[in-house]
Amino acid sequence: MPNLIACRLANYGKYQERAWTHLPELGIRYLEMPVPAPGDRDTLQKRLADSGLAASSLQALCNVAAPDAVEVMRPQLEACAFFGAKVCFLSAKAGDTDRSVIYKRLRAIGDVAGKYGVTIALETHPDLITNGDAACQTMEAVDHPHVRINFDTGNIYFYNEGRTAVEELAKVIDDVASVHLKDTSGKYQDWTFPALGLGVVDFSEVFQMMTARGFAGPFTMELEGIKGVERDEADHLKDVADSVAYLRRIGAFRGPR
Repeated sequence: MPNLIACRLANYGKYQERAWTHLPELGIRYLEMPVPAPGDRDTLQKRLADSGLAASSLQALCNVAAPDAVEVMRPQLEACAFFGAKVCFLSAKAGDTDRSVIYKRLRAIGDVAGKYGVTIALETHPDLITNGDAACQTMEAVDHPHVRINFDTGNIYFYNEGRTAVEELAKVIDDVASVHLKDTSGKYQDWTFPALGLGVVDFSEVFQMMTARGFAGPFTMELEGIKGVERDEADHLKDVADSVAYLRRIGAFRGPR
């Protein structure tokens, strides 16, 4: 089964308008984008169709430590179903809230997600999915088929010292619902996220591991650049194009050119 390779709309920075024509030129057919306002859904769905694109995942916003978290998530999960996106990307943090409360709330959100045929993918962020060990603890405690992990290959290095993407992926691979393809310098707390293939992440091994588990995506490119380095439109387009070319070279993407 060919891998589903997607691109975050945010990769284009303030030049997101160009993504709608640039991605099809590169053979990319899938987007990860923020959940749109209800009034914008029909227009956005038409634009996706007209551009030959589809939403593979939507990015939700929700404070899971808040009592109304389930109701905040409900319309966003309905939006995922509307766009046919099977994955809802979410950064979730427990903070000072009792973990048992957070776990119960995530299970309730998972129940709603399941009704819409959607899976919540929790980002590799502190404090619930900081690394493989923290993620395993959260997954075991939540224990819900519609609450899984978005494994971010770059964030493992940014938020941890002495860990690698491959080693941490091995710990959580059975609970991964989506992957963010992010390269990095490998240094702790270093905001250096270049085009894919220019950092330390062993993407070939990541793809081999996921393929062996029968996982074909979504794998979503996340290209956040380098702190302090301004990028113009040409730079953003080059980073996306170079990343797609790299995925072709390692055999991870065989989509149309």
